[in-house]
Amino acid sequence: MWKRSAQLLGGGTLVLVALAALFMISMRTKYRPVLTAVRRFNRAVANPQAMKTAGQPGAGASAIQHLGRTSGTPYETPIGPVATDDGFVVPLPYGTTPDWLKNVLAAGNAVIVHEGDTYPVSDPEIIPSSVAFAHIPLGEQRVLRAFAVDQFLQVRRVDSQNTDEHTTDPT
Repeated sequence: MWKRSAQLLGGGTLVLVALAALFMISMRTKYRPVLTAVRRFNRAVANPQAMKTAGQPGAGASAIQHLGRTSGTPYETPIGPVATDDGFVVPLPYGTTPDWLKNVLAAGNAVIVHEGDTYPVSDPEIIPSSVAFAHIPLGEQRVLRAFAVDQFLQVRRVDSQNTDEHTTDPT
């Protein structure tokens, strides 16, 4: 009985390791069906959970508030920004295809809620990891490299003297 249990456990572990390796390879190579599946899962399950605390002090995610580029509908999306001297850099694990990113690039501005503070941002620009990694802690760089994240969104904080700092409308 113990021998059979050990065989099942070993076989199950082997299957999990193989699936994890396949997942990592798919993410690193940006294999479209896997990226689409992960994005759909995140949109349906992970993002609503993350949004419960996104932007609060100590939360695992911040929130980016943006307007739909055709509908004008306000949206909030969880992100993992890293603060810089004049703004933020945001890893783009799915590349430049997510709708929230297209909305921010089209509008030219957004609002980031990070660690309990609200920051209007502008001048969105896609930058390579060679530039972004100057702002990212080494441990996070290792994870981003493992998933072959090589594109980032860079935004600049808007001077709060000319903007209401607690607005939720990114226009």
